[in-house]
Amino acid sequence: MPGHRTKGFCTSAAALALCAVLAGCGGSGEPVGGGKAVLRYTWWGNPDRAARTEQAVALFEKRHPNVQVQTSFSGYDAYKQKLAVQATGGDAPDVMQLDYRQIDQYASGGVLLDLAKQKSVLRTSDIDAGLLAAGRVAGGQYAIPQARGTETVVYDVKTWKASGVPLPRQGWTWSDWAAAVRELAKKTGRPGATDPGQSEDAFEVWLRGRGKALYTKDGGLGFTADDLTQWWTFADKLRREGAVSAAEQTTQMDGSVENTPFGRGHATADTNWDAPSSGYLALVPTGIALAPMPSGEDGTPGQYFKPAMFLGVSANTGHPKESAQLVDFLLNDQDAAKILGVTRGIPVNETIRERTVPQLKDFDKTVAAFQSSLEGTLKDPPQAPPSGDNALQTTFQRDYDQVSYERMSPREAAENYVTEAKAELRS
Repeated sequence: MPGHRTKGFCTSAAALALCAVLAGCGGSGEPVGGGKAVLRYTWWGNPDRAARTEQAVALFEKRHPNVQVQTSFSGYDAYKQKLAVQATGGDAPDVMQLDYRQIDQYASGGVLLDLAKQKSVLRTSDIDAGLLAAGRVAGGQYAIPQARGTETVVYDVKTWKASGVPLPRQGWTWSDWAAAVRELAKKTGRPGATDPGQSEDAFEVWLRGRGKALYTKDGGLGFTADDLTQWWTFADKLRREGAVSAAEQTTQMDGSVENTPFGRGHATADTNWDAPSSGYLALVPTGIALAPMPSGEDGTPGQYFKPAMFLGVSANTGHPKESAQLVDFLLNDQDAAKILGVTRGIPVNETIRERTVPQLKDFDKTVAAFQSSLEGTLKDPPQAPPSGDNALQTTFQRDYDQVSYERMSPREAAENYVTEAKAELRS
């Protein structure tokens, strides 16, 4: 197998070079002239999220003239790699956006500050206790959820309607989805959807619809090589038929909507999280719509509401109070909420959500309505994944690439992945 994955925060020489080019390696929270506290705040996302975040940060600086915030963002894959390199060198940004799957790794690795120690400036009373608990590790509150999101089938609504293929509906199954993308490919002359085989997120929804999970409660693997073989066989068959995107398209994906087959006009639909799907608006001029993820064949839903991104503070920050103030502002300020909308998901602060949702417009309103349509129909979310999962996402996509390029059979790739995953989770 090509490539080499190391443990913990260890990274390759190429990644270290990337860090030097993209980030530099200075100390966190360095002061500048005038005595201002300088914070570095980084996140991943699309240009829409970036523009809104910059506006919110400008308002924070106006409210806190003693603080200057240096911002940066990138696509998800580049962000993960860059943050891992910074964490390795003790140079994590003061305030950072975190995925559900990074919390355990970074908290247990000493990268994150216990925010429970900043209660005087960081308010959490309006955040659902269950969502808040997702950011705890070993009794410490190392991350705070920003919003609630869920996966979706996002599609070119005009093209789908014009094809005559029945539109997606609540309660449809993976068999229904497969039949739809086959028909879309026949009617439109292009793949009906991005190949879902490379997505661990889509695989998790498929697994949950079959009564299984990615991980057990004690952090072990929750599925077998047989399960993964079935999933990759399902996806590979559709790829061979031309019903989903070709390997040359899916291997260009980097976590940004711009580089998905759907975003490049090479598919009619995709699976993605609801809020980030706003990035497709600039790429699909005919308009997009959101639909529920397919259910298991017996109707069991695999989709769930997930804390959509977290905020964490570096354990090495020189300005813990100011960093916590920025986190508090992004989570709890009404004016910040109006600017940010639902670009990261529906606000997790319950008071903010009640005030914000009725005022939403355009795609923000679409996301809120989509989540509302799912209320009471989904099962509880899984617990936060073990730390090894952060590395395994890349391994998952890498191993499926071997299938999509027909270098390995689904069975061979699945057995390889399960063996490597078990070793990673034991480390």
